[in-house]
Amino acid sequence: MSSNTQVEQTLRHILQVINPTRDDWEARFHIIEDVRDAVQTVESLRGATVEPFGSFVSNLFTRWGDLDISIEILTGSHISNTARKQKQSWLADVLRALRRKGTWLKLRFVANARVPILKLEHKLQNISCDISINNLLGQMKSKMLFWINAIDGRFRDMVLLVKEWAGAHDLNESKSGSLNSYCLSLLVIFHFQTCVPAILPPLKELYPGDMAHDLRGVRTDAEKQIEETCAVNINRFRLNRFRQRNPSSLSDLLISFFAKFSDIDVRASEQGINPYSGEWEDVESNMAWLPRTFALYVEDPFEQPANTARSVTSNNLTRLADACRATNYILSSNDHNQAALFATLVGQHRLPTATRSQVRNTNNPGNYNQGRPWVNRSHQSRDTRNNGHSSSANRNRPVQPNQSQAQQQTWRPRPSS
Repeated sequence: MSSNTQVEQTLRHILQVINPTRDDWEARFHIIEDVRDAVQTVESLRGATVEPFGSFVSNLFTRWGDLDISIEILTGSHISNTARKQKQSWLADVLRALRRKGTWLKLRFVANARVPILKLEHKLQNISCDISINNLLGQMKSKMLFWINAIDGRFRDMVLLVKEWAGAHDLNESKSGSLNSYCLSLLVIFHFQTCVPAILPPLKELYPGDMAHDLRGVRTDAEKQIEETCAVNINRFRLNRFRQRNPSSLSDLLISFFAKFSDIDVRASEQGINPYSGEWEDVESNMAWLPRTFALYVEDPFEQPANTARSVTSNNLTRLADACRATNYILSSNDHNQAALFATLVGQHRLPTATRSQVRNTNNPGNYNQGRPWVNRSHQSRDTRNNGHSSSANRNRPVQPNQSQAQQQTWRPRPSS
């Protein structure tokens, strides 16, 4: 068996273990309903809706993933900017209601966070939850990652594997100075943008606007504009006959990911990562990144110029580069066994599960479940390409906001039958 074949099979093993089961989906639906029940008992939140976001909506969560929930307070049809003190007051009301239910553990109110949140754990599967108020931007970012999933299925696999690897190396915890899961997803996007040939385009080609700025006015209109713009541009990218395809296997992509970021500690001293442009960018040339106050810059393409790596310390940046170098060495080796691969890629608490015989059909890498029980695929816009080369430039130019009419994939929170 070749070295890469063994790595590929091991990755499929891991995906079998970490992919959420139907029970994992159902548990999260149950938790969302539990929060809804509590919110309905709060007089100050009459008419509020409870809406999940984060990795659950983007379909980038593992069996052990957290659940992000936003309580949307209705203030008419327009998007409103709720004051921090008001959010804190509402969250305090929610906290009291959740305590009364008796189904929650480790309840903690983080009132002074950048976004005030409740952090708590549900007794069902001990799933950790973060609850915030009016986090529409977070919901739209999650949907954007979900739509990117539709471009290439390898993206989801890579995000799950990288998140699991980061957790195994204690590099996936922003409160301790390392990377959050959203930042890790952006690193995978950037890797797909900069591999040769590219798998994903610069994100400005999918949404040329500033999403954080464009979420204003009537909510339904703002969301529709973003969704339709992305739909047209994603379809254009996918249907471009002149785009060179990248046939790399999952193992090839993962190995090159670790190789690419093995010197990130050195490179970050001068350059930052910009998924919006799909390029490394000199920190000194980006006025929005100055004065330099962070060890690493990974700009949020949907909330520019916010730095998704703002919590990363210099020490953890060094640890990240060291872990990438060590993992790249192990995966690229011609002499390794599956136990060593598991130990490198999977958290120690997963190892007993990962090595059990329940892992299904390891010789059939395409057989693991990637079901999306809550997705209703809308009809995609028709392929309006013509055969004339003169239209190529227009066909490949991103549609600007307010110019699109196509429908995007729609998030539908319902379990599979």
